[in-house]
Amino acid sequence: QLQLVESGGGLVQPGGSLRLSCAASGFTLVYYAIGWFRQAPGKEREGVSCIGSNGVNTNYADSVKGRFTISRDNAKNTVYLQMNSLKPEDTAVYYCAAAYGTSWPSFSFYEYDYWGQGTQVTVSS
Repeated sequence: QLQLVESGGGLVQPGGSLRLSCAASGFTLVYYAIGWFRQAPGKEREGVSCIGSNGVNTNYADSVKGRFTISRDNAKNTVYLQMNSLKPEDTAVYYCAAAYGTSWPSFSFYEYDYWGQGTQVTVSS
């Protein structure tokens, strides 16, 4: 069964950090671009960050530039999202998604073939 599983979410105070993981089972991520998306209550899902299958090309939403870093470890079949200086407006369910054979990923939902179930991130004092 092909599956993406997110982990690492939780409750953190403003200014804190979390590292999200996106692990694949049933397939190898090495041929896939990975995107992180989030959806806050009452809002549309939005792209946060993505990384190409080559591990070189990355993209970030303006709202997270300088605070979030995406990386991948193909040996562990996992992609990470390091989130620093978290703000209350970062509160959302975070999803990872995989797009086959893409070196230059975008935040277009239609590009992605597989989606995880999401992990909740809550930033609050």
